[in-house]
Amino acid sequence: MPASPNKKNIRQLIITLFLLSLGSLSHAAETAACATLASLQIPSGSITSAEIISAGAFAPPGSGPAGEGPNRLYLPLPEFCKVALTLRPSDDSDIRMEVWLPTANWNGKYLAVGNAAFTGNIRYPSMVAPLLGGYATSSTDTGHEGNTASFGLGHPEKVIDFGWRAVHEMAEVSKWVIAAYYARGPEYSYFNGCSAGGRQAMKEAQRFPDDFDGIIAGAPGLDWTGRAVSALRIEKYLTGNPQAMLLEPQRELLHAGALLACDANDGVTDGVIENPLQCRFDPADLQCRGDATADCLSPAQVKTAQLIYASPANPATGRAITGLLPGSEPGWTDLGWTASARDTGDNQLKYLVYGDTDWTLEQFDFDIDSAKAELTDADTLNALDPDLRAFIAGGGKLIQYHGWVDPQISPANSSQYYERVVDLFGSREAIHDNYRLFMVPGMGHCGGGPGPNSFDTVSALEAWVESGIAPDSIEAAHQTQGVTDRTRPLCPYPEVAVYNGAGSTDDAYNFSCRSP
Repeated sequence: MPASPNKKNIRQLIITLFLLSLGSLSHAAETAACATLASLQIPSGSITSAEIISAGAFAPPGSGPAGEGPNRLYLPLPEFCKVALTLRPSDDSDIRMEVWLPTANWNGKYLAVGNAAFTGNIRYPSMVAPLLGGYATSSTDTGHEGNTASFGLGHPEKVIDFGWRAVHEMAEVSKWVIAAYYARGPEYSYFNGCSAGGRQAMKEAQRFPDDFDGIIAGAPGLDWTGRAVSALRIEKYLTGNPQAMLLEPQRELLHAGALLACDANDGVTDGVIENPLQCRFDPADLQCRGDATADCLSPAQVKTAQLIYASPANPATGRAITGLLPGSEPGWTDLGWTASARDTGDNQLKYLVYGDTDWTLEQFDFDIDSAKAELTDADTLNALDPDLRAFIAGGGKLIQYHGWVDPQISPANSSQYYERVVDLFGSREAIHDNYRLFMVPGMGHCGGGPGPNSFDTVSALEAWVESGIAPDSIEAAHQTQGVTDRTRPLCPYPEVAVYNGAGSTDDAYNFSCRSP
């Protein structure tokens, strides 16, 4: 027979049962508080559901069982209150969004996340890191489903939703839901996005300077229409001149030539060009002098490379539509820019510029279409307005970053925009306390590439916003098979990382940020 329990064991059992009852009461309270949100009324929209999601139990709709396959990404998530909403700020709006609210250990902050390309879905994978970090977080489908621009055909209000309104509405409603759930609003509000999400970030700073205390804009598609016509310009040339295509061997040859010309400019030969804008590389140096061989380029191929690097002016504005830069060649394709860039360009012209589903690449004319695309957009998708005076006056902090070898969105687009803001304010010093651009040597589109490409902008932004510690540099790391093999400081543009002359060239400690 089992031994009789002594008084100590009985006392411990009572304490354990009491604590368990408190936990049950707390869980019940959280469940009730979350469910109550479903009955709340919001302007220009409605809450469609509010429910507690148990730890590790989340799976996106239609994605299969929780915790299996790709859904393993969500296993570490803690319990949270998931609030789904539909917003209708116009008669033709149908914006879906979700707010995720941690039921325990909320850090008192809100971190919204951005989208990609013409993506019409809630970015669940991007919400994982914020929730794990204790933030309330939200994402929107920007008012449509699917990853094409067909939603905009005959629906100008939906184009506005995608361009900027959905994110602004999401920010306002999310803060309202957060306040209703926690009985207090967020102490700090942040936005983090890359690519199309970076474009959304910049639109927020330009149009709605009070929405967020701090903004991270990665590889932003600032010149959305310019990128569209750039990709189509190269694609049309190559489809009509297939002998001018740069296949993988030619792209490798170009890349080697660019590195030979410019890799050592920062004092280190490491397979990474520190600042491609300072690279003096002419693909004509690789042109065959006699019969074509594998070690040279034909005149037609040289022209293709020059076209991809070029930054022709928009006839409507005179502003340069920036090309891709030396060092990015491994990311090019047989038709020039990436397939995503070409598809985005085709969608932009077909659905949003001409509104003609029968429009084809054969009809494309760079001079006509680059001007028409920008004028048609009317600052809806483009994020080119350099007037950040309201954002800066309100104390907002903006970290923008862009990989120098991005083959998807021209990195010179970011440096061009920064220079236009400097010109508007009169000096770099006038914006340096609120807006800093970090160009990332050797990084591709939002990540990857031969250079250090892993870095923490969220912590840097929080330190800047909450403690006034400005990011004079951000340390980046490169990893091979999960092992860090190089670190480097990222410097606020136009400063560059320069080797100090001693110590390992794979250690950020041995580099300093200096003006070029």
